[in-house]
Amino acid sequence: MRQKARKKKHRRRKFIKFLMIAGIAYFAYRSIITSGNSQIFEKLYAYAYKTVMVPLPIEKETDVPVSVTPDQLYSSNAILVRLRDDAVLMEKNSEEKVYPASLTKMMTVFVAIEHLSDLNEKIELTQSMFEGLYEANASMAGFKPGEQVRSVDLLYGAMLPSGAESCIALAEHIAGSEQNFVRLMNEKAEELGMCHTHFENTTGLHDENHYTTVKDMSIFLREALQNDIFRDIFTTFRYSTPPTNQHPEGITLTSTMYEKLDSRPIMNGEILGGKTGYTDEAGLCLASLAKVGQQEYILITAGVKGNHHTEQFNITDALAVYNSLGEI
Repeated sequence: MRQKARKKKHRRRKFIKFLMIAGIAYFAYRSIITSGNSQIFEKLYAYAYKTVMVPLPIEKETDVPVSVTPDQLYSSNAILVRLRDDAVLMEKNSEEKVYPASLTKMMTVFVAIEHLSDLNEKIELTQSMFEGLYEANASMAGFKPGEQVRSVDLLYGAMLPSGAESCIALAEHIAGSEQNFVRLMNEKAEELGMCHTHFENTTGLHDENHYTTVKDMSIFLREALQNDIFRDIFTTFRYSTPPTNQHPEGITLTSTMYEKLDSRPIMNGEILGGKTGYTDEAGLCLASLAKVGQQEYILITAGVKGNHHTEQFNITDALAVYNSLGEI
């Protein structure tokens, strides 16, 4: 009887010891895993149970649902991407060929940034840089022939008011001609894996061979936003240049998206920046960046019917999508 009692007591001690070791392993897990030292925990866990480690399941955050469905959008093409993990949360004809219109100027600015050694270097705009732009009804920043403008001011001029003369000036200064600069743009597109994109000019003026997809443009924008200079320009709504020989008081440049946004807020967040685009063939386009909650998102849309004088349904779509995230 005594021997049986001793054995029973011994088994109880072993069980209690096991529970204590398991408890220690659990609390070690809570503290060590938090700091990222999962290998240390695995050794403690294996020691406690004296068995082969079985990997613990990793919690995966579920994708944020979007209450707006693609068929509710005015845009014929759209893609929504969460920047933290490049997750595509919504898309609509995202690999279909579209004309990018002035969304092209985002690539122009990005390539220019990569090739400019001095952002304060002054560039003189010549009369030839303006040839054909007014006739094509291209949007302009407001610089004049003979004006000496800093490179950085031309970057803002290309992005915010969508100035075509700023694009041509940057291209000719960097590469000697617009067509030489366009080769750099196509090389960058190929480098980034934009397999369905081809550029023919720096401005986005319509050309049958000047095309992209909203998916390709999202690939580009995700990369470009990692460049601090590009991000600063893309997220600026209003910018004033210093005085020049043609504008003694400088020029105030305003984002075309900001003008059309009309201070309409989104729930639980804000639209941080963006670039509009329009031609008859492309329709209304928009590339935007927003922060909703603690996450940043980009939305690329194209193919909205309308023009500068109609309701801006590209803006309407962006507000609807970002607000649908805010409702979750």
